[in-house]
Amino acid sequence: MSAIDAYLAAAAQAVALLERPEVAAAWEQPSALAEMTVGGLAGHLAAQIFSVDSALAEPASAEAPIPLLENFARATWIDAPLDGEVNAGIRAKSEGIAAEGPRSLLKRARAALAEQQTELPGLSGGRTVFLPQKGFALTFDDFLVTRLLELAVHIDDLAVSVGLPPQELPDAAFDPVLVLLARLAARRHGQAALLRALARVERAPAAVNAI
Repeated sequence: MSAIDAYLAAAAQAVALLERPEVAAAWEQPSALAEMTVGGLAGHLAAQIFSVDSALAEPASAEAPIPLLENFARATWIDAPLDGEVNAGIRAKSEGIAAEGPRSLLKRARAALAEQQTELPGLSGGRTVFLPQKGFALTFDDFLVTRLLELAVHIDDLAVSVGLPPQELPDAAFDPVLVLLARLAARRHGQAALLRALARVERAPAAVNAI
C-alpha cells in the first residue's frame, strides 16, 4: 500500500470516528488531553485532513526536501511545556475549529476526504511539498506519514475521550506509524533501550516514548 492509500485509509477511519454520536454528545466535555475539550480534540483530528488540502494548495517548490526524521528534530512542539506558546496555540486553533460545531465539522471533513479520495491517487508521492508554517519542504509521501502519525495518535485519544474501544488501523496504514515511532524512540533513548523494551522487559528502561 502506498503512503497515499495508507493516509486515505486512516483519514476515512478518522471521519468514521467523528460520525459517532458519542463524539457530538461529549463535545463540550474535557477530553483525555489536558486543557482540551472533546470538540477541540475532534477539531485537531479533522485538521490533519484539512492540512493535506493546504499543503497541496502550495505552489510547486524547487527547495530540496528534508528527511522525515529531521522534520521531528525541528518540531517545536516536541517536549514543549503544556502551557507553552506552541501548545497553547495548537489548543486555541483546535478549539476554534470545534466552534463550528460537530455537525458542520463532520460535513466539512467528509467533503475534504471525498475530494482527496478522487484527487490523491493520481499524484506522485515523490513531489516536493513546501510547508510555509515550518519553513521547509518534505516529499509528499513523507508529509503524509506525518499526517498518519497524527491521525493514529489522535484517533486513539478521541476514542478514549468518549469511552469507545481502541480503534485499530489497517496494518498497511499502521506500519508506517510503527516504523516512525520506533525510529524516533531509538533516536531519543538509544537502540538498546528500545530493543529491551520490546524484547527484554527485565532490563527495559522505564520509558521509551517517541515523542
